[in-house]
Amino acid sequence: MTLLIILVSVFAVVALMVVLGERFGTQTNDEQQAKFSKITWILVFIILLAALVNEMS
Repeated sequence: MTLLIILVSVFAVVALMVVLGERFGTQTNDEQQAKFSKITWILVFIILLAALVNEMS
């Protein structure tokens, strides 16, 4: 029962974030999206590398 409550709560919060993001979020242009895309790949690589190092030690 506790798991069901947690799942419903997470779903409600994510739905609220989507609604508020669509209503109050700003549009990004192609230049901003390209910059965020480059940064995202770097961050994902760093996180994977950190997880690998953490598992090896």
